[in-house]
Amino acid sequence: MSISDPIADMLTRIRNAVRNRSARVDCLNSKVCTGIAKVLKEEGYITDYAVIGDGRQGILRIDLRYGPRGEQIIRMIRRESKPGRRVYTKLKDLPRPLGGLGIVILSTPLGVVSDRQARGEKVGGELLCTVQ
Repeated sequence: MSISDPIADMLTRIRNAVRNRSARVDCLNSKVCTGIAKVLKEEGYITDYAVIGDGRQGILRIDLRYGPRGEQIIRMIRRESKPGRRVYTKLKDLPRPLGGLGIVILSTPLGVVSDRQARGEKVGGELLCTVQ
């Protein structure tokens, strides 16, 4: 089975796992998906991630994070730029989800970064997803 959009597949797996209150989720590994997992860990949305070799491209295992009473940390995760409609943004037009409480993950010339890092580095790029 071939997947035309591995980023959307990863986000859907995370969304479904959070709804089911799963402790971890396995996704297909790619450089962009690993970059998204890295940003999610840095921003505190997931506990950890690891790349597990399987002889092919590998599996990205993500350990999900929940609050002290079991409440969801990731309430909404949405793909913005899609293969049929790419969304690019300049630095001054970067959105602030939930007034700055959520994050936007971007693909920039510096790699995959959050909107806070993009503002600090003063770069724009392709909007990959929004997390609240």
